Amino acid sequence: MEEISWNDFMKVELRVGRVVQAEVFKEARKPAYKLQVDFGPELGLRKSSAQITQLYQPGDLVGRLVVAVVNFPKKQIGPLMSECLVTGFHNADGHVALCVPDGDVPLGTRLL
Repeated sequence: MEEISWNDFMKVELRVGRVVQAEVFKEARKPAYKLQVDFGPELGLRKSSAQITQLYQPGDLVGRLVVAVVNFPKKQIGPLMSECLVTGFHNADGHVALCVPDGDVPLGTRLL
């Protein structure tokens, strides 16, 4: 495993957001959802594509807190311009489980 410096870590903006909209991303090559995530007044709404269809339904995602990288460059994914990367971990079956805070925290809070 390659070590990084504290300065390297501080370049990554991991922030808490709340999913406000989730729908099936019909145009995606692999099963995915289109998400709109609210990161609070400083960062606002951001769009993302998330391959989390095995463990979550769109209706179950709305209102959930997530952790996302918000300072990657925007990325075109089919017809969607992704503006953040929602994070997760592969479980034993290879399905992605969301990385989420253990409690309620203000939207936009940075992971440190």
